[in-house]
Amino acid sequence: MRRSRDTRKVAIVERDTANTADALKRDLLEKLFCNQGKFPAVATKNDYYLALAHVVRDRLMHRWVGTVRTYFEKASRTVAYLSAEFLLGPQLGNNLVNLGIDDQVRRAVADLGLSLDELLEQEPEPGLGNGGLGRLAACYMDSLATLQIPAIGYGIRYEFGIFDQAIRDGWQVEITDKWLRLGNPWEIPRPEIAYNVRLGGHTEPSVDDAGRYCVRWVPERVIVGSPYDTPVLGYAVNNANLLRLWRAEAPESFDFQAFNVGDYYGAVEEKMVSENITKVLYPNDEPAAGKQLRLEQQYFFVSCSLQDMIRIHLQRAKTLDHFHEKYAVQLNDTHPALAVAELMRLLVDEHRMDWETAWQITTNTLAYTNHTLLPEALETWPLPLFGRLLPRHLEIVYEINRRFLDEVRRRYPGDDARASRLSLIGEGGEKRVRMANLACVGSHAINGVAQLHSELLKATVLRDFYELAPEKFSNKTNGVTPRRFMVLSNPGLARLITAAIGDTWVRNLDELRKLEPLAQDAGFRHEWRRVKGDCKRGLAEKIRRATGVDVDPSFLFDVQVKRFHEYKRQHLNVLHVVTLYNRLKRGVVTDLTPRTFVFGGKAAPGYVVAKLIIKLINAVAETLNADRDTNQVLRVVFFPDFNVQNAQPIYPGADLSEQISTAGLEASGTGNMKFALNGALTIGTLDGANIEIREAVGAENFFCFGLTAEDVRRRKAEGYRPRDLYEGNAELREVLDLIGSGAFAPSDRTLFQPLVGSLLDRDEYMLLADYPLYVACQAEVSRAWQDREQWTRMSVLNVARMGMFSSDRAIREYCRDIWRVEPVPIELS
Repeated sequence: MRRSRDTRKVAIVERDTANTADALKRDLLEKLFCNQGKFPAVATKNDYYLALAHVVRDRLMHRWVGTVRTYFEKASRTVAYLSAEFLLGPQLGNNLVNLGIDDQVRRAVADLGLSLDELLEQEPEPGLGNGGLGRLAACYMDSLATLQIPAIGYGIRYEFGIFDQAIRDGWQVEITDKWLRLGNPWEIPRPEIAYNVRLGGHTEPSVDDAGRYCVRWVPERVIVGSPYDTPVLGYAVNNANLLRLWRAEAPESFDFQAFNVGDYYGAVEEKMVSENITKVLYPNDEPAAGKQLRLEQQYFFVSCSLQDMIRIHLQRAKTLDHFHEKYAVQLNDTHPALAVAELMRLLVDEHRMDWETAWQITTNTLAYTNHTLLPEALETWPLPLFGRLLPRHLEIVYEINRRFLDEVRRRYPGDDARASRLSLIGEGGEKRVRMANLACVGSHAINGVAQLHSELLKATVLRDFYELAPEKFSNKTNGVTPRRFMVLSNPGLARLITAAIGDTWVRNLDELRKLEPLAQDAGFRHEWRRVKGDCKRGLAEKIRRATGVDVDPSFLFDVQVKRFHEYKRQHLNVLHVVTLYNRLKRGVVTDLTPRTFVFGGKAAPGYVVAKLIIKLINAVAETLNADRDTNQVLRVVFFPDFNVQNAQPIYPGADLSEQISTAGLEASGTGNMKFALNGALTIGTLDGANIEIREAVGAENFFCFGLTAEDVRRRKAEGYRPRDLYEGNAELREVLDLIGSGAFAPSDRTLFQPLVGSLLDRDEYMLLADYPLYVACQAEVSRAWQDREQWTRMSVLNVARMGMFSSDRAIREYCRDIWRVEPVPIELS
């Protein structure tokens, strides 16, 4: 009987993981019936998508369970990646690529009269991130699994993620992101795992029977954290790592007594207040309530994650003495910096460890990645709020700070200014807890995300920490996964590359170097242009459906898509567009290179200037696209709701990538890498990873312009006067006057005057200083575009030399230099 049962079990596994088109088609119909309760005649496309997702998930589960079992049995050292954002993108297509069954699935659904592309479009995007930070975390999870590194990603399961963006009358309108409305087939709830997270209240010191000083935290309220797990499969391996996202719940979701006396709101009040913590990604933190909610979010997910790690560790170990040998915890920016104080609280208060031992474990466990050079983006919290919400943690921060500043004063006697800068408590004006300082003190490693960024960190915002402990600092230039951003997003290019050099490049992007000689092959260049043309036609159709604007694929597609911020300088791009428009209207130029300018990106709901720039872009687009004098050579479109899903056709369709931030302000950027890997040439400043991209692809294959970071610093120190530049440049003056006059806003001619005024009076991000250099560089672009053969050579060489910008390379460096983690291959039984 036992043998028969085992044989049947094996048969079930083989049936559920068979990957022929016939087996997949059979399983799809079975899932449609069993999971969706539908038969084909009444099933919707969404029913078929969900059924297919469960078919694919079955194949993931076989690998996931095998992975978890192996890691458990080997007690594998594990990376824990703590991030407030994981911008995953749709999962179905990526999982098909990593499983290697996309062709079989396409045939299976075609046999049922369906289109795989249409089913892929049914999947809502999990809006669990705002931009580059969350997308980087997702790329790193993909690479960790592909490189067979044991890892857990920890974050928040936001019920409503980053808003969906609509454009109405040229303005951004935020729409609730209801990504869970139709269910999420990729996640697995784990209600049997739950952790209490305490908030507010007070602390009570005491001495235990052994004479040890102890502190008991008596909270005002308790929130319960429950995990939802998503498997993250590596490419062409059996490793499937874990992404664990936390949902906030009330200990008691319904007060029956309150309900019985007619207090219907009170009966569910605790549930609503508790669940608010994971309701929305980045609540508006202008009001005090928003600040408190954001701090609650950060503490909630950090506490749940650390409690979870401790639980897992104690499944095999008897004590936490070797916790730092089990886990390498990476803090993705300052959002998880509370991990320093929380791990100390758990070790000292909950597990009765002495302070010195707990501190050694904490600092050997944690490492910190900084993602910004903007001082205002280095999070700080008002001391009264911090102490009211986390009274025990404030005590711990004070004690860490006391011991740390004692060390600083020993190293630098009499240097009170240095001690003040290094302190975890900012004393200037309102006292605040400095989260970046806490992360630096509590981590054994600190890294920036591009060579320039890391050097500027050491020279500016973290200079004192670098001088105190230079051995902690290193650079880990960001990277992107070629699986999503080449194989999935640009299958035509992936097939062309594979036909030319084989398929090993998908796991080893340095193999793209083999394309270099083919840049001189006329036949290969012809095929390259054919693939690019197909991508541009596909993007043109997406643009028509999204905006109603027809664009000509033969035009140069000049693209800038990214989060809106003044330092990213989308408005510098607009100044160039209006410059070309003015030249055409004046008849100064008659042979203008036909261009379509594509913009996209979201502005934070409270960022008034960024939203005004979006309005300006749409106003300029409306005017230019309707003007018969110019619309045969100039088109402008704003692609709404830029996200991972919408990015996937945009990167392959671009000819020119706009990376024009003010030098010294972009930490790295990853959009620059995605464009270049898809054959777009870059016009950019010497900022972030642009510098390393230019070095890699060759200066002759990169359109570089503008002030350097040192130039910016010097010009500002000397007294920057943007109005003088306006007065001295007739073409710039004509552009700004036209915008300020209301020519693009006839119903409100003063609409854009504040934007123009800020450029003339302050120009904090040096647009007017870079304007003539940018316009001149764009003229170089136009000249280069005229020679399509040479442009194609440059495009091929860009892709061929981008190997170092794989997230696989970045993860290998983290594993080698910071985490000390080795691969653990998974063999399936």
